[in-house]
Amino acid sequence: MVEFRQTLTVPRPRGVVAAAHRAWLSHPRWALAVKGAFAASLAWSVGLVAPAPFADYPYYAPLGAVLATTSTVVRSVHDSLQSVAAVLVGAIIARGVALLPLPGLLELTVVVGIALLCVGWRIFGDMGSWTVMSAIFVLILGSGDADYIGSYAGLIVVGAAIGIGVNLLFPPLPLTPSELALGRLRSGVAEQVESLANWLEQQGPLDHDEWERRRQGLYPTIESARAAVAQTREASRANRRARRNKGWMASQTRRAGALGTSAEVVEEIVRLLVVWESEGLNDLALGQQLRPELAGTLRAFASAVHSAQVRDKEGDPEAGAAADAVRRLDESLEEFREAVREAQRSSQYDYFVAGALIINLDRGADALHI
Repeated sequence: MVEFRQTLTVPRPRGVVAAAHRAWLSHPRWALAVKGAFAASLAWSVGLVAPAPFADYPYYAPLGAVLATTSTVVRSVHDSLQSVAAVLVGAIIARGVALLPLPGLLELTVVVGIALLCVGWRIFGDMGSWTVMSAIFVLILGSGDADYIGSYAGLIVVGAAIGIGVNLLFPPLPLTPSELALGRLRSGVAEQVESLANWLEQQGPLDHDEWERRRQGLYPTIESARAAVAQTREASRANRRARRNKGWMASQTRRAGALGTSAEVVEEIVRLLVVWESEGLNDLALGQQLRPELAGTLRAFASAVHSAQVRDKEGDPEAGAAADAVRRLDESLEEFREAVREAQRSSQYDYFVAGALIINLDRGADALHI
């Protein structure tokens, strides 16, 4: 009998720790879950040892704690204040309606109706729904009891304060997720430019429907990157970790702007080519002479976009590669500009569309000088 032995490759501890650390940084929800659970447990414990009547309702303290740990430091304070205001208004509504001689069903209807009118108040922001929740809790569970109302609102305030404290000790700063979002945007824009260059080299007109699908497909990536960088900027406010990562955050902001501009440039180039390189108008746009020249410039543009450095580090080889790619783009763009001038001199056409393409590519090249 032949014995087969399977050799198991056991990863080195250092490699496992590094991989786990990268996974942890890439999934900020994991840290959020741990912080929320810790803050809720701490708030529950405080509620249990609180004096009467607060100790009779300790389960409300974790509500405020979880609310305060589900966002950035500044927003957690803002959301907590708004939610507490909404809770108090809901409790007042329930308490006021409970004083009226109304049957149970009508009482509930009036409370919910008034609370829903208050949900849209600007002062509550996104926390307006707490008005309805609070009103229903106080009406049904508290039966208008003043002790219940005070305990309910007070414990949520205490829980929110605990959650804010935990957030201050362990502030979120999702730099890695926003870095990944920028990487996806960078790859998406570069891939679209490469595809456009390949299409031009095929010497055929651009298909409008095909490029419209490509353009629409890139939108979610653009919006995701913008939202991720905006969230990181917001998270940096009142964040003790932000000072250590100031350079990285500034780099992300610059690259987000550069990649966003690059995406806009690609969209305008596609629009021009779809209109002017079809329906027998080839010679009025680029013609057979300039299509290869533009394709080469687009490849240089794609390389510059793809080489946008990940971090700003002194002497980083990636930074040097990015600078070289942008320099090659400038040179290729100058060659394309000269090719257009030569085509104008030897032809009856003005090549206005080619000039518009140069202006857009200039804008994209300027944006990539980061």
